[in-house]
Amino acid sequence: MHELHARQDLQADCASCFGLCCVALPFARSADFAVNKPAGQPCSNLQSDFRCGIHAHLRDKGYPGCTVFDCFGAGQKVSQITFGGTDWRRSPKTARSMFEVFPVMRQLHELLRYVTEALGLEPARPVHRELRRALARIDGLTRGSAESITGLDVDALRGEVNTLLLRVSELARAGVPGRKKNHRGADLMGAKLAGADLRGASLRGALLVAADLGGADLRDADLIGADLRDADLTGADLTGALFLTQAQLNAARGDSATRLPPTLGRPAHW
Repeated sequence: MHELHARQDLQADCASCFGLCCVALPFARSADFAVNKPAGQPCSNLQSDFRCGIHAHLRDKGYPGCTVFDCFGAGQKVSQITFGGTDWRRSPKTARSMFEVFPVMRQLHELLRYVTEALGLEPARPVHRELRRALARIDGLTRGSAESITGLDVDALRGEVNTLLLRVSELARAGVPGRKKNHRGADLMGAKLAGADLRGASLRGALLVAADLGGADLRDADLIGADLRDADLTGADLTGALFLTQAQLNAARGDSATRLPPTLGRPAHW
């Protein structure tokens, strides 16, 4: 079984969460959200059972930003582990702390998700021991107190883990024949890349908003942190793409011919 399939705790379980993404995080009126909402204020669509009242119609109602958000399982961890199943409505005095912990926990769970994927990559075996140490360390941090979590230097931690993930990327892409393109951090917004050979390329942190990647070969490309909002992935081949998340796919456009890694699902709006 693939490492990611084995980690159910890295997938959002909204039924076990107190609607934290709908309260803790702010959003601004834009193409992604119909209204402004400050951090700590419940969204007007949040119901008493912590479910979204317009979940089935988010895009139609002007909330596509909600459909591309992924907490990587941080919501249920904060709700059920950090705060022991006591919600912010029943215990208002915990609300501020809970809302401060959530965004930090999300970053920790995102790191867990990437490290877990890396452990499932055979070419990365030379660094599996270091990856397991990193996984155990981060997992331990997620189980700390609210105070210890909010006090973490997450940027420093991300830097340490990123160094390891860069090594994983290099090892995983080394087996791809030919010269690999390096577009790390590149501004490719609206770029015409239809049919491009990007196999094994580094697209780490690349800005690919509204880029035309129709029919592009993205097999084994490193897509960690790439911004794929409104990118055209119709007919593209993303088989084996590294560190690609469901949220990135949900933000893009594709079709039935788009080839995806086995751990990810085809977005409903494609």
